[in-house]
Amino acid sequence: MKISCVLITKNEEANLARGLQSTVGLVDEIVIVDSGSRDSTREIAAGFGARWFHQDWLGYVGQRNLALSHARHDWILVLDADEELSPVLKEEIRQLRANGPAPDAIGYSMPRCVLYDGRWIRHGDWYPDRLTRLFRSGSARYAGAKVHERLEISGRVIPLKGDLHHYSFRDEADHRARARHYARLWAESKWEAGKRAGALAPISHAAFRWVRGYFLKAGFLDGTHGWRVARICAWETHLKYSLLRSLGAPK
Repeated sequence: MKISCVLITKNEEANLARGLQSTVGLVDEIVIVDSGSRDSTREIAAGFGARWFHQDWLGYVGQRNLALSHARHDWILVLDADEELSPVLKEEIRQLRANGPAPDAIGYSMPRCVLYDGRWIRHGDWYPDRLTRLFRSGSARYAGAKVHERLEISGRVIPLKGDLHHYSFRDEADHRARARHYARLWAESKWEAGKRAGALAPISHAAFRWVRGYFLKAGFLDGTHGWRVARICAWETHLKYSLLRSLGAPK
């Protein structure tokens, strides 16, 4: 079982080495498609022997699919630059390499766990954020709009137990800044797809998001961190629908 590890990057010097280090001994090549880094991302990638490709930004879907097309091996492991394989997940992949994948398996999924202000978030809307990130080459493609791209795959996907560690936000200010960016992309995508929002949509969707994350999915078990995550997620939801409504306002 030979594996190509595939990433897309831009200015990821703070994260990249951690993620690539977690793949050492588990993958047979590293493929990076970069959209214009001006920091030491390329030098870090070179230190791990990565194959480097430059591509001006095509959007998440286009960029990821281009990266997949450069993979040489029969299995592909997709990582984000701010992710790493946990020890348990590394051992599971090591066993797959040693024993071979299940004959009918087209892919393997794994739960993603976010480190938020020093604490691993294991409840609420964020966990388990199960993603198919290891799959047979040619069996899957990314699709979607400007944000929250999805992997389209058909066949048996086997769940793994080990976490994919996600170092997504530096602090709450970074979380809010990214939420604003993604909310804008979400609203634009929905508007272009013909979706509209009523007057009560921002508050109703935000309220549901908070209740779901904090109570129904037990976000309260993460203590004050769980409260903060649920609060900002609800705020982001309110912002998404408010922006969607604003796109239809008279100019």
